[in-house]
Amino acid sequence: MHRFKDLEIWRLSRKFCSDIYEATSSFPETEKFGITNQLRRASVSVPSNIAEGCSRKSKRDFSRFLEIALGSMYEIETQLLISNDLDFIQKNELNCLLQKLDSIIKMTSKFKSTLK
Repeated sequence: MHRFKDLEIWRLSRKFCSDIYEATSSFPETEKFGITNQLRRASVSVPSNIAEGCSRKSKRDFSRFLEIALGSMYEIETQLLISNDLDFIQKNELNCLLQKLDSIIKMTSKFKSTLK
């Protein structure tokens, strides 16, 4: 069993969640229950699933929760691209967020491969 607070992927994804909240704070009010909510919920689910997976007794169960977290990361990537398409987020901020997200995805995938 892992201590989630000791995992770099958990710490980075938790910080990334704050970045998403900050980025979406300037989205249109009409998107409060739309893409803003979807991005925020998906970003919260990443560190949450990593933490929940840490509580599991088997590596297989933990790996499954990491897979769910990775799915949420790809959901975030898609939603950020759509947000840029709709001019809710500027290209430079998008690139910064996508770079951070890509790093977390790679670290999570690599960590997941060590659980086999």
